[in-house]
Amino acid sequence: MSARAEAVARTVPVTVTRLAPDMVEFVSEVPTATLREAVEAGFPACDCLLSAERPELPAVFVSDMDSTMIGQECIDELADFAGLKPQIAAITDRAMRGELDFAAALRERVGLLAGLEESAIARTLAERIRPVAGAAELVRGLKAAGCRTVLVTGGFHQFADAVGAQLGFDHVVANRLEIAGGRLTGALDGPIVDSATKRAVLLAKADRAGGATTLATGDGANDIPMLEAATYGIAYRAKPAARAAADGWLDRGDLTNVLRLLDAAY
Repeated sequence: MSARAEAVARTVPVTVTRLAPDMVEFVSEVPTATLREAVEAGFPACDCLLSAERPELPAVFVSDMDSTMIGQECIDELADFAGLKPQIAAITDRAMRGELDFAAALRERVGLLAGLEESAIARTLAERIRPVAGAAELVRGLKAAGCRTVLVTGGFHQFADAVGAQLGFDHVVANRLEIAGGRLTGALDGPIVDSATKRAVLLAKADRAGGATTLATGDGANDIPMLEAATYGIAYRAKPAARAAADGWLDRGDLTNVLRLLDAAY
């Protein structure tokens, strides 16, 4: 630890929990932003949660899917079957960094897939889509503690329903690819699930649970409103904007470290 980080950690009203690799907790009396700066200076790559109070298990967990619960971007992998992966992946990356309007970027990418055979979806799921390490354990651990779990994604039901079932989520919210005659039409079926939707889902679930403690995980710019609205917003291997907006971040370990940061067994 740097001398600066040590000095701040000795003085703070924020609880900092980190794994690198052993759990260390600091409690001090300086603003969260100042403490965060010190932690990042002392531990540039760590798994950390900053909280105004000692962390507790949430009653509601809402998570992004692509590059958070799974290690891939589904639309990029699907595009590979159309020979368009580099082109579509470049748009995805810019959208996740917040450089493009999410809805416009989504429509553009989906439009490029017009005419692709529906069977490519099943092949993508079987051959390309894999959960990240610790994803199933995180969901299982939270549900064992009575937490309600929701997978909410700007991706598609054609992928998210299968991923949600595999990982044990209680509910799935996603976009839907329009299909006609066994091929993608290049359009979406229904309204777009975007950053506002993710935030609204989290707040609605929290309200139904009586204003309960909430947890959100995500990696991209479209996750920022959800991460900011949650009691604990944790960025997983995230783009810079999402990481900066979150209360915590995982740079090193797998998703089971979320449970460790909350002092939970799994």
